[in-house]
Amino acid sequence: MSDALKHECGIAMVRLLKPLEYYKEKYGTAFYGVNKMYLMMEKQHNRGQDGAGFASIKLDVDPGERYISRVRSNKSQPIQDIFAQINERINQTFQEHPEYKDDVAAQKKNIPYIGELFLGHVRYGTFGINSVENVHPFLRQNNWMHRNLIIAGNFNMTNTTEQFNNLIDLGMHPKEKADTITVMEKIGHFLDEGVRKLYKKAKKAGMNKREASPYIVEHLSVSKILKKSARDWDGGYAMAGLLGHGDAFVLRDPAGIRPAYFYKDDEIVVVASERPAIQTVFDVPFEEIKEVKPGHALIIQKDGNVSHKRIQKELERKSCSFERIYFSRGNDAEIYQERKELGRLVMPRVLKAIDYDTENTVFSFIPNTAETSFYGMLDAAQNELNKQKNEAILKEEGNLTNERLLQIQEHKIRTEKIAIKDVKLRTFITEDSSRDDLVAHVYDVTYGVVKPGDNLVIIDDSIVRGTTLKKSILKMLDRLNPKQIVVVSSAPQIRYPDCYGIDMARLEDLVAFQAALALHKDRGTYDIVEEIYHRAKAEIAKTEGDRVNHVKELYAPFSDQEISDKIAEIIGGQGINAKVKLIFQTVDDLHEACPKNLGDWYFTGDYPTNGGKKVVNRAYVHFFEGNPERAY
Repeated sequence: MSDALKHECGIAMVRLLKPLEYYKEKYGTAFYGVNKMYLMMEKQHNRGQDGAGFASIKLDVDPGERYISRVRSNKSQPIQDIFAQINERINQTFQEHPEYKDDVAAQKKNIPYIGELFLGHVRYGTFGINSVENVHPFLRQNNWMHRNLIIAGNFNMTNTTEQFNNLIDLGMHPKEKADTITVMEKIGHFLDEGVRKLYKKAKKAGMNKREASPYIVEHLSVSKILKKSARDWDGGYAMAGLLGHGDAFVLRDPAGIRPAYFYKDDEIVVVASERPAIQTVFDVPFEEIKEVKPGHALIIQKDGNVSHKRIQKELERKSCSFERIYFSRGNDAEIYQERKELGRLVMPRVLKAIDYDTENTVFSFIPNTAETSFYGMLDAAQNELNKQKNEAILKEEGNLTNERLLQIQEHKIRTEKIAIKDVKLRTFITEDSSRDDLVAHVYDVTYGVVKPGDNLVIIDDSIVRGTTLKKSILKMLDRLNPKQIVVVSSAPQIRYPDCYGIDMARLEDLVAFQAALALHKDRGTYDIVEEIYHRAKAEIAKTEGDRVNHVKELYAPFSDQEISDKIAEIIGGQGINAKVKLIFQTVDDLHEACPKNLGDWYFTGDYPTNGGKKVVNRAYVHFFEGNPERAY
């Protein structure tokens, strides 16, 4: 993506199902789980560079022994930092007690972080202060082992205010109005309630407090706690949690917006936000890795029993298509093919834009996530070239010379690495008056491969704000003197904000929204902007019933092509000599390419929850009123 965009978090969970001695004997180390967690988190580093956290639980420890460990970092390389701290602590203990090296029981008793249950998180902060206190996992502590709760997730809630007020109604005093805190306290409240009820039963059965503890562990129902906690949640989430005594869960939202995958064998249960992380780290086949079902929780009990329980009624499946286009690692077998298909499906309109002149066109991509779509686009271009060759041969069949045949056969699709991102320069850019000049040099271009008068086709995975295109990429590409620059987006026009985990909160930042406003001005229909404002304001005041996304009305009078042309006009601007065309993927072709992930609200405005519809109306009200606050 040429525009910088903060986005997804990632989770990783590992539960060892055998005693630690088993892993020491088979794999040579009792730190097998810690090592796998490091790899799982690194393989999902693409999902979070703002922070990382790790927590572990030891099972069946004696009273007075530490059984929960946690380390978090917001350093520039947070995953490396937290595991460096863990490694330092381990090495320090071995230096002081070399006799522990072959004594697994002593390691478990005396070294933090070693254990049977692990939870990791990589964070991309969407908003708020990026302090270490904002980094997951979050810990809710209690002297009762069962009431300790560790939470980490990939999520955004759309109704945090309502959840916050609900906690107040329960008699609580939350320390912060943040979705992570409200979610954790809600689960914690019903966890406390469940433990209290079981203790009363144990007491009634004649057990003393110490005898009640194993009874509570055996009978505590994580699924009941989650059903009560999540009853009023609205958002997209893959929520992972550990209880102090050893139960664990991963809960996914009812529409399946946020991803969660798991694998189980007789040695481990593992959960991750991305399937390739599990495949690579544990060397397991694609087909053995399953999804946590929407509205369900994967529950791992202390005794190792694993169940898949329905927690909420499933909604229509709307798994995030942006995951497939951009955020997830492209080495997933399905995602790789889907991204290629996105490039292939958009190619017919690209060929039309260049008047099928493949001989005088250079094809390239804007690094790096668009590269796979570029390959799909090339496949389609090659098919067109083969057709052109056949037609040329047939046309000259009676007079075809060897020289002409060789000329036809040597015609190839011209592909080059045109745009090269200068990562070091990007980190230097600040918000001062020199920003625009610096932004213009974020990308370098390859000189000498585009002839003056050529068409230049560049595919990007998506265009959000268009800022980098306008201020950097197009200016750099124009120096190559092409006749025409065709910018291709493998995603449709992004018209609406996201509120389920991707940082697109402000409508006015979206270049498609700016284009729609400009078209209304051009046509003398700008009065509709205020009319929508009044309808949107009334919509967010509603307290019940299904909600309506009134922002759709802004785009309704215009065709996709009209908006694309206006975006091209906005980002082309002055100083660009080449003609600039923009081609966006269609929503229908997006669905064809990604048939299992039909969440498309950023493109269509069809939010899967009422909370999402409320957010988009609130975002519009904020735009109209000039309110810089986020809509969620």
